[in-house]
Amino acid sequence: MLFSFPTGKQKIGLIILNQPLDQRFFHVLWNKAVIRACADGGANQLYQFTDGQKECFLPDYISGDFDSITPEVKTFYSQKNCRLIETADQDMTDFTKCLDLMVKELDRTRLKVDTIVVLGGLLGRFDQIMATVETLFHAQKLTATPVVVIQGSSLAVLLREGRQVQMGVNTGLEGDWCALVPVGSPCITTTSGLKWNLDQDVLEFGKLVSTSNTYEEHDPQQGRNPVRVFTDRPLLWSMGIKEQ
Repeated sequence: MLFSFPTGKQKIGLIILNQPLDQRFFHVLWNKAVIRACADGGANQLYQFTDGQKECFLPDYISGDFDSITPEVKTFYSQKNCRLIETADQDMTDFTKCLDLMVKELDRTRLKVDTIVVLGGLLGRFDQIMATVETLFHAQKLTATPVVVIQGSSLAVLLREGRQVQMGVNTGLEGDWCALVPVGSPCITTTSGLKWNLDQDVLEFGKLVSTSNTYEEHDPQQGRNPVRVFTDRPLLWSMGIKEQ
């Protein structure tokens, strides 16, 4: 499995959550997307962000229990023939339900994407940030496609258990910090490409967590080597994104 920042010719599925959109990433990711969706109040964010050119940025669907989307926004996208899909199940977040629908839509239409990218979900209330992480666990049951969350200066992805993952970190967009966080259970982890590598070390809250890590020294002209991670349990990888 190979993961890198969504650049080049990658095709993505794009999900917009109900948090402020980032000018640095929005247009690039929108143009790479072969399917685009908003989770409930994420439609409010899209509507406000694209003010003056809203008709050029219409999602394929908006889903949720619609307790956050405003009547004005709901009416606008409905009149533009965007699908509004009500999902009332309160046992799952709007993000989880929106992702589930995207996976089913990709299967139905036979569209292929390299990555599903989520804008939002890493700022604001701590419980909602943890809900974002929890959705990444649901994602591993829903699809084999990597699901990447981006907001502000952070990117997060849940690495699958029992596989060596190679991550490209040489696009020029990456910041200096990175982290491996064992959410849910201890993880036996081996890495290369980091300043402080792990060798069959057990990551576990209360014992060892690899936060505030960075990348191994490298020749500036050659760029960073890939980071390789093997973990026996799902492991959260997070990394900094350069401020532009």
